[in-house]
Amino acid sequence: MSDPLALARFCRDAALEGKAISPVILDLRKLSAFTDFFLICSAASPPQLKALAASVEREVQKAHGIQPRSLQGSPASHWVVLDYGSVLVHLFLEKERAHYELEHLWGDAPML
Repeated sequence: MSDPLALARFCRDAALEGKAISPVILDLRKLSAFTDFFLICSAASPPQLKALAASVEREVQKAHGIQPRSLQGSPASHWVVLDYGSVLVHLFLEKERAHYELEHLWGDAPML
């Protein structure tokens, strides 16, 4: 997919279908050389985290024919990252999301 913002929004919508909690898209285009957008979402449990990651990966593959460049973490680590190059999808358990505070760390990035 050539439009990173459209991909970020598509990933958000796929995560919302899996009942993601509080999804946020951060626009990093003016702040980062390694990606354009972060999608940050929470899950209520490790099984939901696993299902969210699988759902996003499956829906992006089905609709756009692309796989993540890499998939890091696991439900056991409470944080999964799907790397689509221009979009990084961060899926956390709520406690870990609060601990790592990516929204605060990248506070200069506009939220979409």
